[in-house]
Amino acid sequence: MIAKPTPQQLAWQEAEMTTFFHFGINTFTDREWGDGTENPQRFNPTELDTRQWVRVARDAGFKYMILTAKHHDGFCLWPSQYTEHSVKNSPWLDGRGDVVQAFTDACREAGVKIGLYLSPWDRHEPSYGDSPAYNEYFKNQLTELLTHYGKIAEVWFDGACGEGPNGKRQEYDWQGYYEVIRKLQPEALIAISGPDVRWVGNEDGIAHETEWSVQEPDPARHPDAKGKVWYPAECDVSIRPGWFWHKAEDTRVKSLEHLLDIYYKSVGRNSVLLLNLPPNDRGLIPEPDVQRLREFRDALDQTFAVNFAEGKEVVADSAQSDHLASHMVDGQRDSYWAPAGETTTGKLEVQLGKSVTFNVSMVQEYIALGQRVERYSIEAWDGQGWQTIAEGTTIGHKKLDRFPDVTASKLRLNIHQSQAPPLIRCFGIYCAPVL
Repeated sequence: MIAKPTPQQLAWQEAEMTTFFHFGINTFTDREWGDGTENPQRFNPTELDTRQWVRVARDAGFKYMILTAKHHDGFCLWPSQYTEHSVKNSPWLDGRGDVVQAFTDACREAGVKIGLYLSPWDRHEPSYGDSPAYNEYFKNQLTELLTHYGKIAEVWFDGACGEGPNGKRQEYDWQGYYEVIRKLQPEALIAISGPDVRWVGNEDGIAHETEWSVQEPDPARHPDAKGKVWYPAECDVSIRPGWFWHKAEDTRVKSLEHLLDIYYKSVGRNSVLLLNLPPNDRGLIPEPDVQRLREFRDALDQTFAVNFAEGKEVVADSAQSDHLASHMVDGQRDSYWAPAGETTTGKLEVQLGKSVTFNVSMVQEYIALGQRVERYSIEAWDGQGWQTIAEGTTIGHKKLDRFPDVTASKLRLNIHQSQAPPLIRCFGIYCAPVL
């Protein structure tokens, strides 16, 4: 049995890029991890504009957006009835403000998916460490977030854990948390410390060269699983050195080259990129970050504007009658090539019609029916013979390869090894401009 994504997992992977907005009391104390003793009076974003956040991210191509509703310091960006450590005791809007409401409203107006981060670790809450009491507290706050703000597409948990005031380490009731989410937001993905999306394993935004969306089940996350599960990777990274805004880092926004490298090594390695954009103490995405995102979007648009293989003649060594070789270059999202019978290899030759110069290739599997390919290569005809220009292992939703400029009139995609008959949805070649 081949593991397949749920409709929600499929939509998430096809979106490819998600943003994180780390914003809270740390924004005003110049810290990364608060300790819970902060004075709520320090929270006062005088120009808060969540529409600006969402507009900046959406224009850069991000389709899911996650807000840190509560970080480890326990300060809540909504007026939670279960704690006084929240915006209701800040001078912002005379204590009547609700950042979560403003954020979810802005996302809905812009037509992007909403995600919320609720830190399980809470360094302010006195019941933390009294596991049953704190788990109930956490579920109450989770319930507030999942009932007051409309449809939520993703709930994001990390695994940060510590000792409470009683000196005992908190034991999280993960299955209980999942039950609350499934009951209140049954279509929401539960990410990282959850069963639907896994952490790639670093905070550099980089996936493994071989990255499977199909994984052995995690007993803590998939206690009832029989066989392998669909558990795709998310690559989190901040556009700055820190996760929260710090004025000293206004000149340390990642370079365009660095961001593009992250894109190719996350989205281009069958993963989703989660890029953090920290609003400043005015409540705005800072201008250096805005400018870098514009450059990032422009570079991607220029690179992927023309697929030189689209619509060209393709010949395969075998194909199913309803899944022809031409389907992988027809530009349609729901068509794909499949070899005849139970064949698990294949050669597909693309005639470009004339010589073109390119330096990026893209291959996509039809992952709605699972991830299958284990090894592939791409060859270009140099006029006298076939030269390998790219090779790799997994493909999944999207595999991007970069190489020095190649000029050729025909190409060959070779599927050398696959766990089941390969289903190739798209093959493309592009020319990335010199930066």
